Amino acid sequence: MKIIQGLAITIFMGYLVLWIVTPTSVYYNKWLVRETAHTTSTYFEAQGSMMLLYTCPILLMAIMGSVYNHLRKRASQNRNEGDKKATQDNWNIWRRPMIIKGLGIVSKIELAFFVMFIALIVWSFTSYLHVGFAYITPAIAAEYGEKVWEMKLDTVALRFGLVGNLCLAFLFFPVTRGSTILSLFGLTSEASIKYHIWLGHIVMTIFTAHGVCYIIYWIIMKQTSEMMKWAKTEISNVAGELSLIAGLIMWATTFPRIRRKMFEVFFYTHHLYILFVVFYVFHVGIAYASTILPGFYLFMIDRFLRFLQSRGNVRLVSARVLPCETLELNFSKSKGLEYTPTSIIFINVPSISKAQWHPFTVTSSSNLEPEKLSVMIKSEGSWSRKLYQLLSSPNSIDRLDVCVEGPYGPISTNFLRHDMLVMVSGGSGITPFISIFRELVYTTETLKCKAPKILLISAFKDSSDLTMLELLLPSSGAPIEFTKIELQIEAYVTREKQPVINDKKVSTIWLKPKPSDAPITPVLGKNGWLWLGALISSSFVVFLLFMGFVTRFYIYPIDKNTNEVYSMGSRAAINMLLICVSIMVTCYMGFWWNKKRNAIDSNQIQNMEGATPTSTPNSWFYNADRELESVPQEPLFQSTNVHFGERPDLKRILFEQKASSVGVLVCGPKKMRHEVANICSSGLASNLHFESISFSW
Repeated sequence: MKIIQGLAITIFMGYLVLWIVTPTSVYYNKWLVRETAHTTSTYFEAQGSMMLLYTCPILLMAIMGSVYNHLRKRASQNRNEGDKKATQDNWNIWRRPMIIKGLGIVSKIELAFFVMFIALIVWSFTSYLHVGFAYITPAIAAEYGEKVWEMKLDTVALRFGLVGNLCLAFLFFPVTRGSTILSLFGLTSEASIKYHIWLGHIVMTIFTAHGVCYIIYWIIMKQTSEMMKWAKTEISNVAGELSLIAGLIMWATTFPRIRRKMFEVFFYTHHLYILFVVFYVFHVGIAYASTILPGFYLFMIDRFLRFLQSRGNVRLVSARVLPCETLELNFSKSKGLEYTPTSIIFINVPSISKAQWHPFTVTSSSNLEPEKLSVMIKSEGSWSRKLYQLLSSPNSIDRLDVCVEGPYGPISTNFLRHDMLVMVSGGSGITPFISIFRELVYTTETLKCKAPKILLISAFKDSSDLTMLELLLPSSGAPIEFTKIELQIEAYVTREKQPVINDKKVSTIWLKPKPSDAPITPVLGKNGWLWLGALISSSFVVFLLFMGFVTRFYIYPIDKNTNEVYSMGSRAAINMLLICVSIMVTCYMGFWWNKKRNAIDSNQIQNMEGATPTSTPNSWFYNADRELESVPQEPLFQSTNVHFGERPDLKRILFEQKASSVGVLVCGPKKMRHEVANICSSGLASNLHFESISFSW
């Protein structure tokens, strides 16, 4: 694993060096000329050299990452998670959180890489300008009938586009949910969304400057007709403008005020990324677009696999309805589906909306509950309210069609490396801690490993929200024991000064899935990471074969490698079609093969489940029969202190913890996360190790 990771990181460093030297005259005048002369052929033409330099290294990294993830997953199954070096090495100071306005909570190492990336952008832009301005002289300007400053404006506009291309090359890596590259650096797509946001703002700022500068240049030169130019074998201005318009519409809906108040507008307009990329390729041509291809190529594979997984309905077995307008949905899953705590799953309920997909944090443990997957859903949006009303009304439905994507999460976790875990949550922020607690129960009770001491600090608005604590325990199966875990729960009800009597209790609804509903299974089977690596390599090989055949026997006889006869737009369209076909064919074959194998497991699960329990013909509520399953075991009550009318003094509580290594996990409102981050980064307690947990509900 270390060898694979080291080789992959070496390749990535070489990839970054390539981007560093790309703006220099040495690269353009010597290295690229030499490389193109040796790689340009009648099968791939100049596009082959660009793919060899910019695409192949990243795809090789992705394949190596697949093998790395497979080995790492096997290692985590052997429970090699007790290594405490992670909290005792020299890198610990670089992991401390910092709060940067506009960036949120970032570690020092994240900030360092961000600064280096900005430095790369500045270096690239200044180098491009230095090379471009070197060729601009009064004599050359007069030859073209322009002034020196006008030619320099043209050069600046072009260089903005080249630098924007650098940023675009990294834009899709963070949003590839099943990414094999992110895991090489210990990242997940959920934790990397902020990088996508940063890059998105940078990309659109630079591309907007690129477009505005050209518009100003055309107006000054009285060449506004250039705005309507779609050249046959050169840059297409119209395509670039359409790509920029699509990007600007997306960008306008990403700002927090719009995204929070009109999330659906943000969600649907973000699908314009398809038009953005398509017209971008038409604008610059497929050869130059190969520089940004690897990130988008991996994203397309991931996106199509998600599409295939989401086509069928899954088996929703039961739901727990909490008085605080919260649901716990319990799905059937195959034993081969393994995931880690803090994983998320995307859910679609066609009867509410066929288009809307919502992410939710998984609350179950795949080890403690090998045949069940659970999520918690808080009724705080129009979609979740409709779902709550469907399942909580007196005339509740007896089945529900549900589609899912995922789950997605870290390859492995290492909570055992700490002597103590302090989990701070606000409201529904308790969700990821439920899965962590259940996993630690399995680790201590079944594997006989020593668990860290747990302090759960939960702040709720109302006393009815206290019922969320009951979800710490599974809804069905034999009562679990957690006698070997030292657990303390400090619950704070902020809006009530004394307990409020509430007659509502947690109720369980048992549903009747259709025989065609399948348990949730891994999209590529138990060895999914190896399958993913095979699909990446095979789909790209198929694409190269298709592209080579079309180029040699169709395009080359017309163009003869001149790039002056055959339409650049047609070439781009053919290549985009070939990429899509290659990905769709290979991914579908891999999915179909694993689906056949999963079907056997699915039939076994359905046979074991048998008939759904019944009560009266018109009721599927089992309060009387199932009430004992909803009530936490006595140790949970004994471990809980409830404080009314106050908020937790987090600074005092955290500083009181004297264990040598205290993992501080926080999930909740932004203000709470920032407060905990400031406490842990203050340097007043070196034993506090901060980690912000992302969650969805």
